[in-house]
Amino acid sequence: MRRLRPVPELRRGRDRPGQGRDADPRAPRVRTLPGFAVGVVAPALLVAGCATTGPQETAPPPSSAELQQLREDFAIPDCPVTAPDAEPVDRGLPRTQLPCLGSDVTVNLAGLERRPTVVNFWAQWCGPCREEAPFLRDVSQAAEEVAFVGVNFDDPEPAWALEFAGLAEWRYPHVADPEGTLRSQLGVPGLPMTLFVDETGAIVEHHFGVIESEEELEAAIAEHFGIS
Repeated sequence: MRRLRPVPELRRGRDRPGQGRDADPRAPRVRTLPGFAVGVVAPALLVAGCATTGPQETAPPPSSAELQQLREDFAIPDCPVTAPDAEPVDRGLPRTQLPCLGSDVTVNLAGLERRPTVVNFWAQWCGPCREEAPFLRDVSQAAEEVAFVGVNFDDPEPAWALEFAGLAEWRYPHVADPEGTLRSQLGVPGLPMTLFVDETGAIVEHHFGVIESEEELEAAIAEHFGIS
């Protein structure tokens, strides 16, 4: 097994809308991945940090253009174009339109290309998602016959999510489901969760919880897709 490069520790944002257990969402974060300057963060995330006794201003949400630039800076590919009227197959992904993370493209999940696909649900506030991130990175870059798609799920901070995906070196597209629309449609009990979708578009496996090793992910791909 080749030595895995660890995913950098990122200061986390709000756990979910209305929560903020891990960090003040206005505070700048530090990047530790080699190749990135320490203390560099997306400009839209920074707010003057001195406390005052009067009303405090909050930073406006990043614009679509700022998110797109952040996605491009981190070399995260744009989402594929899908037919908006594509119908789901039996036991397949639903006909749900979701925005691409950091893009103006809208993705119909039922219209994704019919090929073996790993669909990983994650969020920047999810600790176990950090644990499995290097395994997703390495296997996705090595398994040329398998597509990978991320679902940034129940996450209120798209810029922080893009930073997480970029520093994790995930070089595959991600859709955004900030409201958790897919929770009831696909039975998402928590994060992380990974779906294995075969070449017919059918979901052949739900993996609940963290992927604990590169070998575990490779074995699942071999079992469900017949690809080794």
